[in-house]
Amino acid sequence: MKVLNQDIKEKQFKPVYLLCGEEAFLKKSYKNRLREAMVGEDTMNFHQFEGKGIDLKEIISLADTMPFFGERRLILIEDSGLFKGSGAEPLVEYLPAMPATTCVLFVESEVDKRGRLYKKVKELGYGAELARQDARQLSSWAGGILAREGKKITGKTMELFLARTGDDMENIRTELEKLVSYTWGRDVITDQDVEAICTNQVTNKIFDMVAAIVGGRTRQAMDLYQDLLTLKEPPMRIMFLIARQFNQILQVKELMNQGMDRGRIASGLKMQPFVVGKIMPQARSFTREQILSYVNLCVDSEEAVKTGRLGDRLAVELLIARQYR
Repeated sequence: MKVLNQDIKEKQFKPVYLLCGEEAFLKKSYKNRLREAMVGEDTMNFHQFEGKGIDLKEIISLADTMPFFGERRLILIEDSGLFKGSGAEPLVEYLPAMPATTCVLFVESEVDKRGRLYKKVKELGYGAELARQDARQLSSWAGGILAREGKKITGKTMELFLARTGDDMENIRTELEKLVSYTWGRDVITDQDVEAICTNQVTNKIFDMVAAIVGGRTRQAMDLYQDLLTLKEPPMRIMFLIARQFNQILQVKELMNQGMDRGRIASGLKMQPFVVGKIMPQARSFTREQILSYVNLCVDSEEAVKTGRLGDRLAVELLIARQYR
């Protein structure tokens, strides 16, 4: 991100950029900032293409065209699939000869780093992998937003806030806006403010559901399941999230047995420290064999749905109803 920020600040741009990675908020943010810095509101010299099946001949023809009463022509290509599989060869061959007055900006969800187009972009321009941010980065970013609004927040309250919002930056930004409005007239944000106004994300409901399952509180787990169905969450996604939660408990358990603390576990598993902190008590409560048995049950339940032996809703209900032996 440092390279992107510097190029935008100095208005010295490379011929081609690639924005990829899991963090959609950052991709959108840098896409908009690069466009604004290069062409601003100029629509004559801005061209946008999205989706698979893009006509590369048209793109190359536009790229060869001198900008109309402007310094630069920007071509934005989003989710083209050109970085996965074949079909990108004409661009690979063309990019080295592209006029200096043209810039191509790719924004992609999936990228094969072994592909020729990816290597060519890295050679001629810059590829930014915008991954999920860790707890320290999110705390600093969210704290900066609050500070600009004249708000103060303690580290403890920030951890509670991130535990509720998860690590999706778009969601964090939305919840920050709600907090700022809710605390109008006050400069300090408290735990009570976070609990009153910030929405619990689906992943937090899944955590509570797993806690209820392993604690033998079947009715509570079923109620949480019904809440998720009411929110239009597909049963198979719920099953996937339950399975992922048990896998995380198992991974944390094994690293705890190696004597690792919360920080080292979070770093090793690339998880948020506050998430690891919530999982550790569950990991302590059960043996490795007990956790593994639930992981295997999740696999069996998914297989039962895929083979038609169980409906998806019933499969999740049976998974929830099972008690630890």
